[in-house]
Amino acid sequence: MVHRLEPLVIRHARRLPVPSGPAGPAGPAGHSGVVARQFDAALLSVGFKLSADLLEQLSGLSGETVRQVAARTLDTVREMVGDHVQHNVYFVDFPANVPDTFDFWMRCVAEALADDASHDRTLAQLSTGVIDLLTLPSYGSYQHTYAEMLAAHDELIAAAGDRMTVLHLGGALEDEVTALYLALAGSTTPLGEEGLRDLRLLAGHCVDGPRPEAIPVRENRAVVNLARLDAGASLLVDTVTDVLRLACALSDGDVTLTEPTRFRSLSRPVRRALLAALDAVVAQAPAKLADVTTHREMFKRLGERLHPHEYPRWPHAADVFAVARGEKQARSFDSHVEELLGADDVTGAARLLTAAPGRLFRSLDRLLRTCRTQEERDAVVAAAEQVAPQVSGRVLLSVREHFHNRLEQEAGEQRVFVNRLGRAWVTADTRPPVLPPERERLTAALDAETRRRLPRPGHLLIDPDVLDVALPLSGKATAAGPGVLPRGSLSPVDGELLRFFVYWKQTTHSTDYDLSALMLDDSYATISWLSYTNLSELEGEHSGDITNAPDGASEFINLRLGAVRGTYVVPQVNIFSGEGFEEVEESFFGFMLRETEQQGRPFEARTVRMKSELRGPGRVALPLAFLRGSDGRWRAKWLHLYLKGAPSANRVEGNRVTVATLLRGVVERDYLTVRYLADLMAGHATATTLWDGKTVPDEPVTYIGLERPDGLHPGSRVFTPENLRDLIPG
Repeated sequence: MVHRLEPLVIRHARRLPVPSGPAGPAGPAGHSGVVARQFDAALLSVGFKLSADLLEQLSGLSGETVRQVAARTLDTVREMVGDHVQHNVYFVDFPANVPDTFDFWMRCVAEALADDASHDRTLAQLSTGVIDLLTLPSYGSYQHTYAEMLAAHDELIAAAGDRMTVLHLGGALEDEVTALYLALAGSTTPLGEEGLRDLRLLAGHCVDGPRPEAIPVRENRAVVNLARLDAGASLLVDTVTDVLRLACALSDGDVTLTEPTRFRSLSRPVRRALLAALDAVVAQAPAKLADVTTHREMFKRLGERLHPHEYPRWPHAADVFAVARGEKQARSFDSHVEELLGADDVTGAARLLTAAPGRLFRSLDRLLRTCRTQEERDAVVAAAEQVAPQVSGRVLLSVREHFHNRLEQEAGEQRVFVNRLGRAWVTADTRPPVLPPERERLTAALDAETRRRLPRPGHLLIDPDVLDVALPLSGKATAAGPGVLPRGSLSPVDGELLRFFVYWKQTTHSTDYDLSALMLDDSYATISWLSYTNLSELEGEHSGDITNAPDGASEFINLRLGAVRGTYVVPQVNIFSGEGFEEVEESFFGFMLRETEQQGRPFEARTVRMKSELRGPGRVALPLAFLRGSDGRWRAKWLHLYLKGAPSANRVEGNRVTVATLLRGVVERDYLTVRYLADLMAGHATATTLWDGKTVPDEPVTYIGLERPDGLHPGSRVFTPENLRDLIPG
């Protein structure tokens, strides 16, 4: 269990818990000191290094202990950056000598005609004027071994710009695990798929330890309750939906309740625990029966597994399923609101919604659009000001971002919608505007309430590169991985060569993923693209099409940023055939940056700037885009989008219009960023310093940046992308 949880601390905190073991010869010159330095050198090859205090700590342990720690840690960091698999390429010396697409296809045809096994089949296809590339023996599969590919490439030449992620010295493993559990369970923003999976492991380990002061996110509460149920501890529920989420967790279903869950048969002790929890909630607050109607069908299915009729001692639980079946009425809160709005009583609706502050804030735009008089508008804004202290920080900031983007729109403008899973779609924006006086009054109230909740930072030290990172108001549609930032974030891209990569390994069915890159001008019109249908362009090269991945496969695109003719570059992963992103054994996307003279293999771990899991709906993934600014510098804009696509044969040529429209929607939206919170915090800071990337103050600071600097005072409070959610006030 101990070693199973250590990687979680490394991934989430970039800290290595204090290893336990016998001491070795004192000082770095001893045998253990040599082993520790060898460990540090091995880490450098994948873009990591030990902090000074961690290296010193390891040098005091026995050599065998350090070797064991090194083996576990290297496995973890290699997987983090995608170096745990072999990345081969179709064209052995890629990016050199990539052929013209048509010439390459003709070569494959000639080789097929020269092969007795495929000659007749190929000739028959040629007679029809159409040939299927997938039937050509030399197309779509590696023509050399991984070792042969490595031999064709020079070693990577180290450069100052190579990524160097510092691993810091942590505390005792139990302390680190408990701290991580409390941080994830008590997060004020929803976690992504990986976060929930990690929380489930941690909750099971920490069930008898300290509890978070609060678990504001209901999905997190369901995962914690699962561990508590297994341990026989009391459940943390105060709504009937909490029990429904727990039942979904018990069946390995969707605790967000976005997708239906097929409930499993439950043991009698579990059924009794769930029914008792439902009974207690309804007995204490009968009005909460109204929540059943929101998920009526799921409650029906759950009732079929719980058999409430067998347990007459919990009559209130039976009422839950009676409401679900329509045998008992429970009028919802929303129906009362809709009745008032249907009667044109906006003021009454706003007054009623003050009993549910979060719903009031989510309804503000609609209420203000419905108002007919200034008196009604004043009443709506006054209601919001009244309950603002009771609204969660995440909702405050989401509404603040929303109204910041509710300016006067021009005719024909479109809205981009993105759901919890990253599925995106576009529609015309036909909403009437929110008038400036109300918008300004609301944003002022939201700013004041947010400022009131933020901590006093003392000396505020800020990495300038983090200022344009979007606030992580939800992690649900954000992929997991190092270097990954929330949707809407901007991050600098420095380097001559930009190289994308995708890796996938199919589970049972032949699966073909295609990496492509679309180049657009400043009006979002297509200039060119790179894909298996266009292997080389002025901008760069494609590594070649791989059409089957039983043992895993990789594709790359190499771009010379100085040669790019457009303003936007949009990499994408299209599923041509086979298993979806959530069905394959493994799939991930990333990008590297390097200088031309560095040479090296197609994949070099220490040049990886970002690697994210591909886990989402749809058949086309759009992880991020690259934008050339007015200053000529390139920056990454994070998208985290999935398109539905077609069941098969998805290609970059077929989704150019959709991609351009979605990109415009994300690029032209103003996201609430770290800069916003930093500006509010600066008002209470004793000093505010932009970090120069080299020196750090001697005293404790509140540091906000992309990575924790080595040498920070141990009393400092640190916010990096791994725990940026902790900046969101409760």
